[in-house]
Amino acid sequence: MSGPEAADGRDWRVFEATGAAPGGPPPSLLPAPPWRRFRGGPPQPAPPGDEHAALRRLGQVDAVPQLDPDSVDVVNAALLLRRPLLVTGAPGVGKSTLAYLVSRELGLGRVLEWNVVSRTTLRDGLYSHDALGRAQAIAAWRAGLRPREAEAVESPETEEQPPPALGDFITLGPLGTALLPYDRPRVLLVDELDKSDIDLPNDLLHVLENGSYEIPELVRDASDRARVRTSDPGGSADLRQGRVECREFPVVVITSNGEREFPAAFRRRCLPLEMRTPTRDQLLAIVDSHLRVRPPDAEVLVDLFVQRVEAGGTHSLDQLLNAVQLTTAGTFPTDASGRKLVEMLLRDLAKGR
Repeated sequence: MSGPEAADGRDWRVFEATGAAPGGPPPSLLPAPPWRRFRGGPPQPAPPGDEHAALRRLGQVDAVPQLDPDSVDVVNAALLLRRPLLVTGAPGVGKSTLAYLVSRELGLGRVLEWNVVSRTTLRDGLYSHDALGRAQAIAAWRAGLRPREAEAVESPETEEQPPPALGDFITLGPLGTALLPYDRPRVLLVDELDKSDIDLPNDLLHVLENGSYEIPELVRDASDRARVRTSDPGGSADLRQGRVECREFPVVVITSNGEREFPAAFRRRCLPLEMRTPTRDQLLAIVDSHLRVRPPDAEVLVDLFVQRVEAGGTHSLDQLLNAVQLTTAGTFPTDASGRKLVEMLLRDLAKGR
């Protein structure tokens, strides 16, 4: 590779951080490195889109990069190398929004969100098994057979209802769905991994390295195939022998507020990206994208927001958007009471209330 182009003449960068949907066919990624190629099958249908969620997160974006050039290069490196992004930065700086930015710009469909809390386990992300529901369904099935047993003696041709299928009681989680064999990668947002139990990052190592996992309940089942639910609304997938392996490793965006350090073995498998507060021009572009017009006081509020961030305060982008929205709502007061409300919205989050 020399300069900005790969050996075959294609630009290795497919992501520009504008968040603008492709005007034609979505851009294709360069081939994965040999050590990141997987052979999962059969291929899954293309995932559904979710433009409503993208609009809430991004607004009607214009062709204005929302990341600095170095950050854009890190994202492109993660896309090329098929490695997760470990995104750090202050709360509210837009870390989770990056997943929606990539998904919309590359046309990768609905973002799969895995919101991590202290009780989250690896299995929560992979799949859930409704064992109680299955036990109740089997009991009801057996109870329904008894009245027909006498009929079956008189009429041997009576068709027996099959027992409830195990797959009907298994639902793949966000991580499990992202690792299904899609022809193009899914986008998975693992939000606030630093809030997890200390073991979860280590538990993720095998899955992130191998792009595959097994569902023990299906592995032990007599049936060779099972149809299970996925994390997409109304979605389902056919699994063979209880094993899932991706075809294209998903675009994994892992966010962290820096509440603790991750093990070196985990960090080795990720590309680090520290997100900083957007520049003044980027903040104005974000305001424009959400409100579609630039209110008269928007620049004043953006300048105030930038000053407070540069002074060492902790502030989030949604504080700025809320302040701009409030000051443009109807007959919002411009006197002391209005200024007091703006001060409340733009308060330093590091100072408690």
